[in-house]
Amino acid sequence: MTDQKDNQDKTHFGYEQVKVEDKQAKVADVFHSVASKYDVMNDLMSGGIHRIWKRLTIEQSGVRRGHKVLDIAGGTGDLTMRFSRLVGPEGKVVLADINDSMLKVGRDRLLDRGITGNVEFVQANAEALPFPDNTFDCITIAFGLRNVTHKDNALASMARVLKPGGKVMVLEFSKTENPLLTKVYDTYSFSLLPKIGKLIAGDEDSYRYLAESIRMHPDQETLKQMMEDAGLTQCKYQNMTGGIVALHTGIKP
Repeated sequence: MTDQKDNQDKTHFGYEQVKVEDKQAKVADVFHSVASKYDVMNDLMSGGIHRIWKRLTIEQSGVRRGHKVLDIAGGTGDLTMRFSRLVGPEGKVVLADINDSMLKVGRDRLLDRGITGNVEFVQANAEALPFPDNTFDCITIAFGLRNVTHKDNALASMARVLKPGGKVMVLEFSKTENPLLTKVYDTYSFSLLPKIGKLIAGDEDSYRYLAESIRMHPDQETLKQMMEDAGLTQCKYQNMTGGIVALHTGIKP
């Protein structure tokens, strides 16, 4: 009985099993460590392709002038920057991140580019979003859901603060479809990526965790079902770059 309870009180941190209450702090340590080099490492990790993935997300968001957008795990502000232009002065974009180091990098970056009037910065946990029901027209979370301890709680929280007819968009690393691509991707992720992290960011362990966290993330169909279980409808996903990344979307009825 004790062993069963111990297992229930554990979750994964990459491939490591840790206590549920410890995961948030461990993930925080990773992003405190990599925050200042996050954009450089994103370019190196993806060969710059992450910019295309994010642009496609923006194009499919349907966001327009006057909308209110929540960018969860918004990090250094890539999506927020683009949404800010789309919603105009009548709209609002909230860049939310649980990690204060990432939030500071994102805030400084946007301020440096003169983006201030329609953007708000909020430190928030995706599992318990501090916003009223039915607030946002669109909610995005890009490369952040896999780091959340209770993903079902986060999806339910997103559905709660989304307006009826609004859209949730989850852009995340996923499961590749081609065995050869999978082998190449695994070799890169586990052999090269930690070494690049050590060279550029001085942190090999954090980038090993990031690679492991991708493998532990639910596959496309599982995540689609989780979104439906959270009360979203018309849930679907689009694979990008052979399934290395998938964009899931769902609508609040």
